[in-house]
Amino acid sequence: MKSHQTAQTMKPATAAKKLGVYLEATPAEFRDGVVSRTELNALQADPPEWLRELRRNGPHPRPVVAAKLGVSISGLARGGITEALTTEQIDALKAENPEWLQKERAIQAEVRKEAARLKEKNKNEKTKDKDKDA
Repeated sequence: MKSHQTAQTMKPATAAKKLGVYLEATPAEFRDGVVSRTELNALQADPPEWLRELRRNGPHPRPVVAAKLGVSISGLARGGITEALTTEQIDALKAENPEWLQKERAIQAEVRKEAARLKEKNKNEKTKDKDKDA
């Protein structure tokens, strides 16, 4: 017997998240349907103009805004940013460099530094454990 494999589909919100775009800014036909894994792969491999435009100019979802500003999503919320921002708005925030942004960037830098320290510590501990076993 042959099994019939159905195409894996996802909600538009999931596909938008995987594409790194703000769902509400996508075309209606994208928002109103379902997206198959094949369609998602095609969008990633050869993005249509609307997708290239959204990635270039936004509005961008909060994870993308946070990454472009070098802060966490929580840091955005603490800074009062709760909506999607365009590339122009992000660039304006970078130029303005408000106090909350400076503070959140410093916090993020500390988090990265601590993560690197822990990674190095774990690496060293594994090396010591291997030496003991040998």
